[in-house]
Amino acid sequence: MARRETYLDHLASVPLFSACSRRELGKIAKAGDELKVKAGHVLTSQGDAGREAYVIVDGSATVKRGNRKVATLGPGESVGELALLDHGPRTATVVADTDMTLFVVGARQFAAVLEDVPTLSRKVMASLAGRIRELDSKIFS
Repeated sequence: MARRETYLDHLASVPLFSACSRRELGKIAKAGDELKVKAGHVLTSQGDAGREAYVIVDGSATVKRGNRKVATLGPGESVGELALLDHGPRTATVVADTDMTLFVVGARQFAAVLEDVPTLSRKVMASLAGRIRELDSKIFS
């Protein structure tokens, strides 16, 4: 049970899921799996189609666009959450710096959760709208 609570806490920190209730987060948690990877493992490759999202439970990873490092991610941070909504190309390459424990959920499994919990769709759309407004204000302010 402690591990499930850890997943819920990490999922709650993902901007896409920040407005979700504990019950909704629990549905998402049930749809995903734990994945352990070794240091050096490539989680995503820039340009590849996205089919799943990862939430870091333990460990760290480097995010690169082109050959330029743009971020280091750690526990509670996410990778590829937009892949849950489309199969668009990955915008960055993400490589594990350390051995990692990840929570992974696939687009198909997430779609099933959205069908099961219709209120979740509205919350996800509101979250995306907020992110678009934030980006818009950064670009045009």
